[in-house]
Amino acid sequence: MIRIGNMSGFYGDRLAAMREMLEGGPLDVLTGDYLAELTMLILARDRLKDPATGYAKTFLRQLEDCLGLVVERQVKIVVNAGGLNPAGLADAVRRLSDRLGLTTSVGHVEGDELPAEGDAIATNAYLGCWGIVECLRGGADVVVTGRVTDASLVVGPAAWHHGWARDDWDALAGATVAGHVLECGPQATGGNFSFFREMHDVRHPGFPLAEVAADGSAVITKHRHTGGAVTVETVTAQLLYETGPQWYAGADVDSDLASIRLTHEGPGRVRISGVAGLPPRPELKVGSVRLAGFRNATTFVLTGLDIEAKAALVRDQVERELAGKGPESLEWTLARTDHPDADTEEGASALLHLSVRDPDRAKVGRAFSRVPIELALASYPGFHVTAPPGDASPYGVFTASFVPQSTVEHRAVLPDGSSVPVPPPPPGAAGPTTNLTRPRVEELDLGPTRRVPLGTIAGARSGDKGGDANIGLWFRSDEAYRWFEGWLTGARLHALLPEAEGLPRTITWLPNLRAVNVVVGGILGQGVAASSRFDPQGKALGEWLRSRLVDVPEVLL
Repeated sequence: MIRIGNMSGFYGDRLAAMREMLEGGPLDVLTGDYLAELTMLILARDRLKDPATGYAKTFLRQLEDCLGLVVERQVKIVVNAGGLNPAGLADAVRRLSDRLGLTTSVGHVEGDELPAEGDAIATNAYLGCWGIVECLRGGADVVVTGRVTDASLVVGPAAWHHGWARDDWDALAGATVAGHVLECGPQATGGNFSFFREMHDVRHPGFPLAEVAADGSAVITKHRHTGGAVTVETVTAQLLYETGPQWYAGADVDSDLASIRLTHEGPGRVRISGVAGLPPRPELKVGSVRLAGFRNATTFVLTGLDIEAKAALVRDQVERELAGKGPESLEWTLARTDHPDADTEEGASALLHLSVRDPDRAKVGRAFSRVPIELALASYPGFHVTAPPGDASPYGVFTASFVPQSTVEHRAVLPDGSSVPVPPPPPGAAGPTTNLTRPRVEELDLGPTRRVPLGTIAGARSGDKGGDANIGLWFRSDEAYRWFEGWLTGARLHALLPEAEGLPRTITWLPNLRAVNVVVGGILGQGVAASSRFDPQGKALGEWLRSRLVDVPEVLL
């Protein structure tokens, strides 16, 4: 097997993680995922200011601290920190190595960036793992990529180590699932875990690693003596994160989420096996980011009595003052955080959020900011804001599309400077694009019920994909899962998630995981970079769902 670790789940993750992973125990490869939809916008704006940038600079800070240790322990590094400029980051790594007096072979992967059309400032295809494989075959100690699928950072080293063919679909699918578990770092080891109170220590969870076998099966674990835990439930939670239909689409293989089997192998060890794979679809996902305009915001504090009337008054005052002057969009949200007869002023206060957007910076800049401030002595009793509104800031929009794999010039640039073209996957019958048909399950009559939070019997993990959000629920017993299968109807889902009214919803049942995945289309608007939603990435939708009261059979409690 090959031991592949993770040291980063996003741009801004724990800086010390590289050293923790290198010093914590044996590794063959250390990977880092730095890219997300919002990150691509951040990097694109960086590159507009300085064409030599466009990559994740924090990776260089980590490597400066740890490159000597990397060389000493002969650990390969594979990261997508190249962002919009993988060649630039590869050159920076070489300069760093020379300055430190070390010998490091660096390769990088190119071809993901496509011509930007219209007002897009970056357009990138999600490449697969085979450019990484070519770099490792070419002797690279450090491999830098741009936009590849997150799991490719793990699949590439596994395919290189085991010598997999490009049509070893089941092995590739198994490694893809392992890569999906690893890609978000400590989310697989107890971070952001619904039942965190049951864990011994989640103050500083360790980062995960996968022992990937020749057949693509893998054991998820972590270094000994690190915080958090690896259990069937922590792995299940991460498997459900940001997934959609039963067939998990990738650039190199489509993986059947319903085929996954998880087995407890001992303390801190969970085996993933049985994953079925099929040839990928002939198209690659493409993400485009564009600057869509400017936004600003302010939050009014409403304290004590007459909360609704106070909110109505200040809203009318602001809208009258802004009438005919823009902005294009005003979004009001009243958060009733107040409590009756509260023993603190803060406990008696509600928050009225106002977010404004417009293509014209001036309309949401100082011209807007002065309006709430000028009301300070002329509005509702107890008027104040959490902070004075500032100047406008730009916001962006991410959109997804697809292009034929054959039109993308995927290339591996080896340490010797030579370039190796990476062809599209071999042809084959691609996996289904939707869930397999499933007969309706009858609701079970298990006797008397008690009204309790759904989270009493289920954990959850949720997240964003553009403007959509997924909510994955897993159940703590076979009986609870079977009951929920029959209990959940469209009407009951609406009652649980009233904010999703009128939005498309897709439900995927995963019996092997005792889980269900619900995708709500459009609940996040135009996506995190443009959203004014309280939780713009949908990270807490799952915990909200767990808090909803449900009539649960007492035998399940």
